[in-house]
Amino acid sequence: MRKKISAAVLGLSLAAVSMMSTGSASSHGYTDQPPSRQSLCAKGTVTNCGPIQWEPQSVEGPKGFPAGGPADGKICSGGNSTFAQLDDPRGGSWPATKLTGGQGYSFTWRLTARHSTTNFKYYITKSGYNPSRALTRADLESQPFLTVNYGGAQPPATVVHQGTVPTQKAGKHLIVGVWTINDTGNAFYACSDVQF
Repeated sequence: MRKKISAAVLGLSLAAVSMMSTGSASSHGYTDQPPSRQSLCAKGTVTNCGPIQWEPQSVEGPKGFPAGGPADGKICSGGNSTFAQLDDPRGGSWPATKLTGGQGYSFTWRLTARHSTTNFKYYITKSGYNPSRALTRADLESQPFLTVNYGGAQPPATVVHQGTVPTQKAGKHLIVGVWTINDTGNAFYACSDVQF
């Protein structure tokens, strides 16, 4: 009897671990280059960020961006009200990474838990973007400037995508990185402020 109970407990424990490792909660990540808003908060470069400072990898929201996904004004938080500080434009004062239009760049993600992946896409704001307002789809170019397809493969813990920064940009802009998970209904969002 004791062996049967031990086997049942072990079986339930293994099932629980298996379920936890396949759910969306096991997949987390954020952009580190250029530094995303959640990365800046986690490093203490920006303060008064709320809970995101302890879990920069958790900006998860519905996938399907830009047709679906988080609502306008809530894109940087992935539509998660816990991380609403990421949607606050702070009067346009988020620190920005200096870029030159047309330059090559290594876009880097840190994945604290890896997951089957559809793709990574990078969008940038249009000319005339106002960095003192919360981001909307109308602020973004309609097509990503970089798409990296994964076809369901699992990426490594550090993901680097070589790309070219769009030309003919001036002033402050926002790059939105979207990591679309293959086997759940979610994606991860990261907004990086940049200065041309």
